[in-house]
Amino acid sequence: MERTSQVIGQSGVFLDVLERASRAAALDRPVLVIGERGTGKELVAERLHRLSPRWDQPLVIMNCAALPETLIEAELFGHEAGAFTGATKARAGRFEEAHGGTLFLDELGTLSMAAQDRLLRAVEYGEVTRIGSSRPIRVDVRIVAATNEHLPDKVDRHQFRADLLDRLSFEVVTLPPLRARAGDVMVLAEHFGRRMASEMGWEDWRGFSPAATDALVNYPWPGNVRELRNVVGRAVYRWERQGPIDEIQFDPFVSPYAPASPPRAAPSPAALPTVAQDADPHPDEPLAVCDEDRPSDFKSQVARFEHDLLAKAMADHRFNQRATAEALGLSYDQLRHALRRHDLLPG
Repeated sequence: MERTSQVIGQSGVFLDVLERASRAAALDRPVLVIGERGTGKELVAERLHRLSPRWDQPLVIMNCAALPETLIEAELFGHEAGAFTGATKARAGRFEEAHGGTLFLDELGTLSMAAQDRLLRAVEYGEVTRIGSSRPIRVDVRIVAATNEHLPDKVDRHQFRADLLDRLSFEVVTLPPLRARAGDVMVLAEHFGRRMASEMGWEDWRGFSPAATDALVNYPWPGNVRELRNVVGRAVYRWERQGPIDEIQFDPFVSPYAPASPPRAAPSPAALPTVAQDADPHPDEPLAVCDEDRPSDFKSQVARFEHDLLAKAMADHRFNQRATAEALGLSYDQLRHALRRHDLLPG
């Protein structure tokens, strides 16, 4: 089946990464693609394959995190009939399926040490052995792998083989997160918005209001392009009025009817603030709180409390300013003023 994925962006950092991947595509060497979730690692892997001399051969994709550890080796290297319970017939592994082409191993960091040992032999000698067989099979496969983990740290913790990492990292392409791609948010939002509008049968594309544009640009996008696609698609689907889209909901789980979180455990006595020795414990009078890390004057403590309250509320609502304002009982403008006063505005 022909894939229709597109690589979209115009920021300098993103174009630099694409150029680096394009140059590496022509070399028949392993490439490691690193990036946060939702940054498009699979799209870059596809680009590496399509621009390589292997473009007309198979591109086989395997998500190493999608299978239990007991099945990963059978999936990668295949098995003979009767090799284990349930193996009623022989089956070729992903290496054999990708012969002559490219094998893309997503979530590489989740591979077990046993699977890494066998993968190392396949990369080093170009041969695999099916489970239950003693006869090696020659394969001609280019490896492209991806991960959102820092594999050198896993090597230091003895969770990833250093020699395997050396062989897979001939070139390392690190994808920038969306928050670092200045100018790309609205380019992508317009693309996803137009596509969703077409699916909804709109006669024309209405665009985004200035407030919606401001919200999209200032949001940090922890889920990157995948999250942006969902947010924009949801906004278009829910918009039933004429004119530009003006309502953006970043967190689809925000609801006044959402199930309540379980109550938090009471803090231990050691975690409670201490009371000054000379304070009067009479319940009608305030207690003096001793905290050497905070200023002692009233205004400074109130300002710190307001800063912490705003920061926590923004984080709890995934930096959605309208949802945060509603939760705090403030208007949107009041919240923006408070965030500006405490230097908490995104960006």
